[in-house]
Amino acid sequence: MKRVGRKLCVVCAGLFFITGLCFQIPAQEPFSVALEFQGTGQVDIFKPGVKLFTDRPYLLKECPEWLKSKTFLRNSIDKPEDWTVVSAGILTVLTPVEHEQSTSQIQALDDAGFERIEKPAQFQLFGNSAWNQTVIFQKQVEPGERFLFGKWVVAVGFSGASGSIEKSWSKNNGELLYNGIRLPQEWPPLDIDIADPSPIAVPYLDFPPAIILIDVGRQLFVDDFLIESTDLNRTFHMPRKYEGNPVLKPETAIERGKVELEGHTKPYGYGNAGAGPKSGGCWWDSDDQLFKMWYETSWFGPIAMAVSQDGLHWDRPEFDVCPGSNIISPVDIIPDSWTVVRNWDATNPEQKWTLYIHPPVPAKSGISLTSPDGIHWNHRGKTGPSGDRSTHFYNPFRKKWVYSLRAGFPGRGRARQYYECDDFMTGAQWTEGDRVPWAMTDELDLPDPYIGDPAQLYNLDAVAYESIMLGIFEIHRGPGNQICAKLGVPKITELNFAYSRDGFHWSRPDRRAQIPAERKDVWDRGYVQSLGNVCTVVGDKLFFYYIGFQGNTAKAGLNNSMYDRSATGVAMLRRDGFASMDAGAEGGALTTRPVVFSSGSRLFVNVDTTEGELRVAVLDDDSNPIEGLTFDVCRPVSEESTIWEIRWADGKNLQALCNQPVRFCFHMTNGSLYAFWVSDESGTSGGYLAGGGPGYSSSKDE
Repeated sequence: MKRVGRKLCVVCAGLFFITGLCFQIPAQEPFSVALEFQGTGQVDIFKPGVKLFTDRPYLLKECPEWLKSKTFLRNSIDKPEDWTVVSAGILTVLTPVEHEQSTSQIQALDDAGFERIEKPAQFQLFGNSAWNQTVIFQKQVEPGERFLFGKWVVAVGFSGASGSIEKSWSKNNGELLYNGIRLPQEWPPLDIDIADPSPIAVPYLDFPPAIILIDVGRQLFVDDFLIESTDLNRTFHMPRKYEGNPVLKPETAIERGKVELEGHTKPYGYGNAGAGPKSGGCWWDSDDQLFKMWYETSWFGPIAMAVSQDGLHWDRPEFDVCPGSNIISPVDIIPDSWTVVRNWDATNPEQKWTLYIHPPVPAKSGISLTSPDGIHWNHRGKTGPSGDRSTHFYNPFRKKWVYSLRAGFPGRGRARQYYECDDFMTGAQWTEGDRVPWAMTDELDLPDPYIGDPAQLYNLDAVAYESIMLGIFEIHRGPGNQICAKLGVPKITELNFAYSRDGFHWSRPDRRAQIPAERKDVWDRGYVQSLGNVCTVVGDKLFFYYIGFQGNTAKAGLNNSMYDRSATGVAMLRRDGFASMDAGAEGGALTTRPVVFSSGSRLFVNVDTTEGELRVAVLDDDSNPIEGLTFDVCRPVSEESTIWEIRWADGKNLQALCNQPVRFCFHMTNGSLYAFWVSDESGTSGGYLAGGGPGYSSSKDE
């Protein structure tokens, strides 16, 4: 389906239905189209003085006589709505003229086959600004057509409309995911209400599948998805910043902003010192047995690559892109926001690495590039419209490239819109209407007590880790750029973990800053940002690389001093250590929902019971204990290990239970349980490894 606009469903001429009410409206040609819509749309009469949008006070200033007194659909100015045609007719749509201050849908309408109406050529929809001048399009639409326009469009002159009723996720009939979640047929969803300050619902937690598939990855307890019952307590854990930070800091002349590069487009760097990825990426390259980190040399400086064997000590090889340096970015592109992502599924070796760059303003679109080595970027394509601090990632569970695009919603400030495609290069030609509202801060993201500004979502990076998509919300605390520039200090952004099992909806049960800004005159004083790979796997630890800025109060007000002195550090967390289910001396138990595995004979856990013990029983679909796999014959575990096999007496294992629904029941005293999974003797999970790490030759633990 081509996404170009909001959902419009033509019902029948002469009747208008909305939220259970029915109005009789005389049908007038060519206005014979009736609409079905989702959300909080309202129908009214199009005449000067009428309110145009549900979330803005704008009033209609003028309109052509032939549109006056016709019906129109009042929607949110920002939220796209899904329209589907069910009876033939002529659809009339208004959109602003093309202007740098407007979000015109002219191109999207052209792409969808609408034709421009020249009488009048344009008119002032509201206000007095040139960018609120409006043009008219029409199209003969047929049953079954669907449209998705972004902000903003207005439908005028139809005979009827009805609001649709949302279905429960338990009735979904779309794509079946690796974990048993069934998606709605319409995907990505369009039900995010940007005006609602409450946390966005995570529907698969409210409507979990009857049977959960656990073939892929370690099963983590970051939410209640896996849990049928428990009296254990969940604890969320914090990474620890490495004492040797920063691991990469400005050292070369280029990183100190002292050198102009021959052949490179200027301006570069504004003279500020920097060595920070700004999303960038840090990936384990098993072909070369090295960590590779892409980072920005000074603010808006060219992209360079550093390499490391252990992830802590970094070298700067010299490359031929800019002889005598480790710079790898094309000479004619200035990076503003950007990410490097390893394309593990690439069949073409020329596409091993992907790079998405959004150049500085006034650029309105990004650039997609691919490379065989992460150094020479040989293929290039223009993306759809985006803004600064936009990034991309790969969702291997659904084999989709996803763009995390900057957006701004009324009353919410910075937020994110979502776009997905199958192919990184050819699929990136989105229109404004293809982007859907996705993620934002909510009423649980309280203002910083010292700064007082409302929290905003500055960026969202994500990666596949074991059985989930692991996200990092970069939360903007303030203060505003003008204040920071005057003082020469960075704004405060901090990093908060998020978890998703469908790749779209995010659970953020712990709103603390897992990687905070230090807020004092040190290297990571503020503007803390994540990397596109989110983390790497190094033995029993996860390495979370992050960028911080110190700013420069000595240069306050000069040369973007708030963006001076960036560097890169790392914070470490136990593998799978985001959340644990804990028991004290009195003990407790956790029983999973019904789960199914198609292969494997051994149960493994990530556990710490050095002061207690863990025993496991396996139950059938009716919750009856399975002979030979009960608590009394389970060998107790009193260990600390990120990979430990559960054993029962007489060598009994899970082989006979493949493809049968079972429940695992964990009983524990004085300990913490982090994850479980079913495997063969190797203990490999088949799950994803984020940015990878030493000892792994692919994106998965296999």
